Amino acid sequence: MKELTLEFFKLRRKKIGWMIAIFLAAEVLWIFMVTSITLARHPENVGWEYVLLMFSTLNGLFLPIISAVVVSRLCDMEHKGTTWKMLMATNVSRNRIYLAKWICANTLLLCGAAFQICALSAFGVLKNFPDPLPLVLLVRLLAGTFLTNLAVTALQQWISLTFKNQTFALTLGMAGGFLGVTASFFPAFIRKFIVWSYYTEMSPIGMSFNTLAETSHYFVLPAQAGNWVAALLMVAIFYTAGCLHVSRQEI
Repeated sequence: MKELTLEFFKLRRKKIGWMIAIFLAAEVLWIFMVTSITLARHPENVGWEYVLLMFSTLNGLFLPIISAVVVSRLCDMEHKGTTWKMLMATNVSRNRIYLAKWICANTLLLCGAAFQICALSAFGVLKNFPDPLPLVLLVRLLAGTFLTNLAVTALQQWISLTFKNQTFALTLGMAGGFLGVTASFFPAFIRKFIVWSYYTEMSPIGMSFNTLAETSHYFVLPAQAGNWVAALLMVAIFYTAGCLHVSRQEI
């Protein structure tokens, strides 16, 4: 697709890849530092499940902000460069440009999520976790993260292309990070309508805490079809609404 190639070409000097790498490296180092401290104090509580749950939880904080920045940079090029009119003068439709930007953003984020999985796997092997590498759980974490990213970027792109001032989009991303990391405190019914909560809602690992013994128990959660369907509906709603709105918006 020519439009997608053009989006990647326009990013060649924007250093978005470095930005994603720095943010995710900070998240990974934070998790590994906390895990190492916990492993030294309570080795019986630390394993693959612990690290997987940590990634799911902190993704709810970091990825909404990263998504907002990536999408904002992709869309701000058109606003600042006033290239919309030039693009519209060609035979390329707005819908195809809109799709190209969305695919570009999610390709970058998918590479970041794959980096997380590789780092997590290497860390567990180096720390000699007792159980073998949980490939199924790692794939579930990657798939859940990717699907949530699709919904979040669809919403962010709608906002970024609607408003020239990217402060709105970045503020939404920061608010999403706050809601994503605190989503577990909301009732289950409300969480279903918070798109950023699906980073933790689709986690393959759950936790129960024994207040008397002050110990945590981690367990594998079955895949919940309802969460996948709800996330897919959000992808469809946000993408379709945003694409229709932008395609009819005056330039």
